[in-house]
Amino acid sequence: MEIINLELLNSITKKAQESPRLRMNYNYHKSPDSKAQRLLNALEPGTELPIHRHQFTSETYILLKGRLKVLFYAESHELISSSELDPAKGVYGVDIPAGQWHTVEVLETGTVIFEVKDGPYMPIEEDDMFEV
Repeated sequence: MEIINLELLNSITKKAQESPRLRMNYNYHKSPDSKAQRLLNALEPGTELPIHRHQFTSETYILLKGRLKVLFYAESHELISSSELDPAKGVYGVDIPAGQWHTVEVLETGTVIFEVKDGPYMPIEEDDMFEV
């Protein structure tokens, strides 16, 4: 049993701030082959996450700390909508359907999400990413 508390979130955030990628995972799944990929993901402003999709799994984010903008794109690579996750505004998370193009913009230092998607882990293929 492990409690998810502020001390844990701050510890992961510190590692994200020290990482060149400005993000850090804290995995709850036992291996990349696990049927569910469950993790805390600490994200700092400036982290670069390409616009991408997961063709075979939906992805769920629950915001635990900070603020995050999730951007959604059409197949034509045009921005179609965005949503700001902010607990102070009563917006806590998002479920992204399989195949939906998306990325995130981190709006506040110390942002941490709980992320879940179906396993096993599959690296994003080149055809499942693009830049605008």
